[in-house]
Amino acid sequence: MTTTGEDDTRALTGPWWWARWRSAVLDGGLALVSAVECGIEGIPFARDAGIPPAVGVAFGVLAGSMLLLRRKWPIVVVLVSIAIAPAQMGFLLTVGGLYTLAASELPRRIIGSLAGMSLVATLVVTFVRAQQDMTRGEMDVGGWFVPFISITASLGVTAPPVLLGLYVGARRRLMESLRERADSLERELQLLAERAEERAEWARNEERTRIAREMHDVVAHRVSLMVVHAAALQAVARKDPEKAVRNAALVGDMGRQALTELREMLGVLRSGDGGVRGGPSEVPLAAVRVAAAAAASRAVGEESAEAGPCLSELDELIGQSAAAGMVVRLSVEGEARSYARQVEQTAYRVVQEALTNVHKHAAGAKTHVRLAHRVSEIAMQVENEPPSEAASASSARLPSGGNGLVGMKERVSALGGVFVSGPTDAGGFRVSAVIPAS
Repeated sequence: MTTTGEDDTRALTGPWWWARWRSAVLDGGLALVSAVECGIEGIPFARDAGIPPAVGVAFGVLAGSMLLLRRKWPIVVVLVSIAIAPAQMGFLLTVGGLYTLAASELPRRIIGSLAGMSLVATLVVTFVRAQQDMTRGEMDVGGWFVPFISITASLGVTAPPVLLGLYVGARRRLMESLRERADSLERELQLLAERAEERAEWARNEERTRIAREMHDVVAHRVSLMVVHAAALQAVARKDPEKAVRNAALVGDMGRQALTELREMLGVLRSGDGGVRGGPSEVPLAAVRVAAAAAASRAVGEESAEAGPCLSELDELIGQSAAAGMVVRLSVEGEARSYARQVEQTAYRVVQEALTNVHKHAAGAKTHVRLAHRVSEIAMQVENEPPSEAASASSARLPSGGNGLVGMKERVSALGGVFVSGPTDAGGFRVSAVIPAS
């Protein structure tokens, strides 16, 4: 695994400008060798210049020790090597300075200029030295030898360190680029993994919500009607009052328990904090979906689970509520026509859940169901009047989980519609929805 920028910063443990102690020790060793070399070469320089040898040695040691600064100020090191070139000292200083300069991040024009200056200085010094040796008779060769040895020596001192430095610098930049790309790829992969996990969690939550909405719409309405019928049976039974009361109370208790258990199940599915987390030992969501589909097919009877309820069944739905004692009136505006299956199913579910809420919270209240077929949309409204005190006192006291309005709004919003619900000025409650027809 590659190290990030923060890790690289922590790795800078060397003193001053060195990244590591190893680099500091290496530069210190090279500076020491260079100082010794220049100090030794300072003796003949002092003799030729007519100054005390100690001064020449001190000058050489000071100039050679400048190699210690090669990583921080390579230009200074190269300039010093060029300045002491006439003294014929600083071979290691020249080579080390040129190598560090070429391997640095400085612009190529600066590297080329300084390398050219060093080449010219070495060429001139070598040429003058060789010419002096020939004049003194120390060298007995042809006239061609002086230019040849001058060019060869200057190129031999300048070209290798410059070329090696350029190669090392390019390789270092390539490795840094590859490391940055690897770090970027690692961050992208980590981000993609986090996004994939978020998408998976979102999909699980959406599936829980969808299953909860389907189970609520399929089961809650019919169970509510069962409880309402049981409460009516309690009130009208005459032949065997005690037995009728016991049986009716049992039916009512069973219906209330069923709704309570359904509410708890819906709460677990919606929150995701319960036991449903997709573990290997838990019930898969696919199994719950199959169970919900089976319940839906049993609920609609002759209709299949895929088809679902449609607007043509509204009369039957309202008839069931009327049979349970609700005073409900249906009014239709516009010319009835067929819509997409999801549109008709959503419109039916909105009316169904609104009637269920009337049974739960406003038993005995007069209810108006309005359906409007418009050019590009279908609108529905279920409004109930405030219930009478007698009806409220004799209501079946159905439990409520608060998921009905949420489910209706989710269904309508998923189709791009608008859902509004709230109390009326007269003390009743109104549920309105508008769904695009396409």
